[in-house]
Amino acid sequence: MSRRQQSKRVALLDSARKGNTTMIINWPAFTPFTALLGGILIGGAASVLALSLGRIAGISGIIGMLLPSRHNSHPGNPNAWRWAFIMGLVLAGSLIPTIAPMVSPPVLTLSAFGQPIWVVITAGLLVGFGARLGGGCTSGHGVCGLARLSPRSGVAVGVFMTAAFLTHYCIQ
Repeated sequence: MSRRQQSKRVALLDSARKGNTTMIINWPAFTPFTALLGGILIGGAASVLALSLGRIAGISGIIGMLLPSRHNSHPGNPNAWRWAFIMGLVLAGSLIPTIAPMVSPPVLTLSAFGQPIWVVITAGLLVGFGARLGGGCTSGHGVCGLARLSPRSGVAVGVFMTAAFLTHYCIQ
């Protein structure tokens, strides 16, 4: 990210913190190619997982089954593919800035959120609780469930999006 783009990003964040609710699109940072490429990769990965193993690429479910619990402690529970999937997510996210810096998004740090660490951790835990309560996360319901035309996923995504819009409206 150039110095000019970074200063515009900081100005946008400052404007948002001051209560400016006007929607501003940062056109120099708007990259439809990378968004399209990301969507293709996510859809492709979800398709490969579904076609090869018959599994849904719901991240909360994949991670949830790696954690010890009474539901997945039985012998013979194959977790190798789960570890491979999670490690692939981490490695891909780590390698993209090195391999293709021109399509790499800016690196987010905790300071980029403008919130204390306890707020970020609490928000993450609440998202995890909500995903468990809703029987899945946005990747499971939004990517895989909607692709399978699941009515349950349609309702879940509707609730996710409504909650996101309301949260954004209340915070702004």
